[in-house]
Amino acid sequence: MTKFGATKVAKTGKTGKSGDKKPSNFAKYRERNRASDGYLLRTDIRRVLGNFLMVVLLFGLCFLILQPLFHQFSNAIMSRDDLFDPTVITIPRQPSWANFRQAAELMNYWSSLFSTIVITFSVAVLQIAACTLVAYGFSRFNFPLKRFWFACVIVTIIVPPHTIMASMFLNFRFFDLFGFVSLINGEPINLLQTVQGYLILSAGAMGLRNGLYIFMLRQYFRNMPKELEESAWVDGCGKLRTFAQIMLPDAVPMLVSCFLFAFVWQWTDGFYTGMFLQGQGVMAHQMSSLGEAFRVAYANMNDAVPPSIAQIEAMISTGVLMGITPIIAIYLVAQRFFVESIGQSGIKM
Repeated sequence: MTKFGATKVAKTGKTGKSGDKKPSNFAKYRERNRASDGYLLRTDIRRVLGNFLMVVLLFGLCFLILQPLFHQFSNAIMSRDDLFDPTVITIPRQPSWANFRQAAELMNYWSSLFSTIVITFSVAVLQIAACTLVAYGFSRFNFPLKRFWFACVIVTIIVPPHTIMASMFLNFRFFDLFGFVSLINGEPINLLQTVQGYLILSAGAMGLRNGLYIFMLRQYFRNMPKELEESAWVDGCGKLRTFAQIMLPDAVPMLVSCFLFAFVWQWTDGFYTGMFLQGQGVMAHQMSSLGEAFRVAYANMNDAVPPSIAQIEAMISTGVLMGITPIIAIYLVAQRFFVESIGQSGIKM
């Protein structure tokens, strides 16, 4: 090859005619689509439209979930002038954090937060411990009237607790465990408006939504292979040790999910809080009474002039945001356990 020919090859990057060009990706796509009789283009169009509709659907769902939070936050940071300005709808002209400071004072926020965490954590631990034992018994052991008792568990899921409110009130107002309390104390004791009453209810797997936790954990244990337990029994483990050392470690994702459900629902519950925890200064009670507390405080500071409805709504929005912020933080930290537990469990009746 001559020197001129070598220089030409180095410039063009290939031997052959200098005018030859590689076909573009679009030209290749057209050739492939023509060879498939238009099937490739139709498939790609359906895929793009499907992805677009999925994005629109997800955006709409996210907006429906997050829009109330945005609305609450917008009300919370509005100053008094913005609240009475009809031209201000969503974004305040003069953002203010005064509502947060006042709400924290009216709610006794930090003390209530600490009390709520301690009580809610204790209740959730007792509920999950009791529900786990019950669920494992339903999933692995046969005993008389097993189907009947599990049907009773399902009934506790379906029937709201308000249905049994009267009987529950009487039982805890005159609490007498098989007559032993009257035998020792001389009369029944009153466990209403006490933490002890709700702890007893939770330890008996009859607390807030405990039927649902039993159902979820039962399904999880039923899907675990029985060979794990049989191997432990062959090695000399008893049933309780097998449950504690073999089954529980594998059920951690579902246990954490049920614990978080119990913690979150108890945090914002109003029924059991009103019956057992009203005098404990928990967050649910503080949020429900914030509007009335603000009305009284405002009237005392302004010569018995009541606040406007907009001011009360802004204060309630502030209290709600302050109350649910710890729950949102917990979910962001523990969200992977939700996904893992759902992926590893199934509905198998």
